[in-house]
Amino acid sequence: MNLQLHKSTITSNKKIAITGSKSESNRLLLLQALYPSIDIANLSNSDDSQLMQKALKSSDRIIDIHHAGTAMRFLTAFYSTQKNREVELTGSKRMKERPIAILVDALRQIGADISYKENEGFPPLMIKGKQLTGNKVTLKANVSSQYISALLLIAPKLENGLKLTLEGTITSIPYIKMTLNLLSQIGVESSFKDNVITVKRLLNIKENKNLVVESDWSSASYFYSIIALSDIGANVTISSYKKESLQGDSVLAQIYKTFGVSTEFNNNSVTISKTSEAKSIKELNLQEAPDIAQTIAVTAFGLGLSCYLTGLHTLKIKETDRLVALKTEIEKLGGNVSITNDSLTLEASNSILNNVEIDTYNDHRMAMAFAPLALKTDIIIKDYKVVSKSYPTYWEDLKTLGFNIAL
Repeated sequence: MNLQLHKSTITSNKKIAITGSKSESNRLLLLQALYPSIDIANLSNSDDSQLMQKALKSSDRIIDIHHAGTAMRFLTAFYSTQKNREVELTGSKRMKERPIAILVDALRQIGADISYKENEGFPPLMIKGKQLTGNKVTLKANVSSQYISALLLIAPKLENGLKLTLEGTITSIPYIKMTLNLLSQIGVESSFKDNVITVKRLLNIKENKNLVVESDWSSASYFYSIIALSDIGANVTISSYKKESLQGDSVLAQIYKTFGVSTEFNNNSVTISKTSEAKSIKELNLQEAPDIAQTIAVTAFGLGLSCYLTGLHTLKIKETDRLVALKTEIEKLGGNVSITNDSLTLEASNSILNNVEIDTYNDHRMAMAFAPLALKTDIIIKDYKVVSKSYPTYWEDLKTLGFNIAL
């Protein structure tokens, strides 16, 4: 189903409340399943987090997590530890194309009983839960941080804790630190020194833990894009955010200064304002925040600027191959993009084609990243409901800002 966005102008001084971080929520939901005395406030209302909750509460033998990649990784580790339970973990057609051998091999190193039901190295998985007695795992350091976090989240429940050695240069350190910080909040002792992470065993939590999820910085990125594409003086306030965030995507506040956007923290809210003219991004390594690459590339295109983004190798195994998808859709709009396995180069351009249909590839971030271009031209977003994966109220919030949207 298509959504028509007519060329719009935003109304400033609006306030938008954004749901809790999907990344924090899914980590805490798994920890809550391991330690039931954890209470969580401001959980994400995303499809991914709802699927995670449903799966963790289910006693079914077959667990289908559809497009939820984080849930696939985290639940693979979780079910490996659930003694006397056998689960088939499956997902959408695209999920069955997303590799998971790295995590499965790591779990097997500590004794997990996991087999592939269809294609070797890919879901669906047959998992026979058991007590895992191994405590040493070695992984290449440049793998998805979700593999690493999946192991760290179950580590406190392992018989001997876990010593995880990462070989090479580590990708997405902020997400690893987020996981360790959340473990610390429930009383788990850990260390992260050089390329070795050690997590000690924690059998039980003696008292209730009340944890509040910060709002999602990936979702905030679309409002940074909106303000960057607006006139000087435009602003919006979003909540609830912390200046000292656990989320890697909070680097947005620094990155968007290049696009003329300033950030002001006030208690639990952030006011984003267009204060100066935008400049091109000569080179930006997004290895530690790859989820905002689409937003940044589309913002630069909308501003008629060039950009060169690197550190994007993990984008090829997301909901779609995001590098190919970005190139295809920006070029439909009249842009010129070249990509490698881990980079994207956008040339500066002076015009945007009108009323182009943007394919979203079952990828929520494609829909949300391209929508702000309605500030420059009419645009059509195909399969617009895909945003529910991470941000179900996205279109309503754009309407609040003044976007002219019609089915």
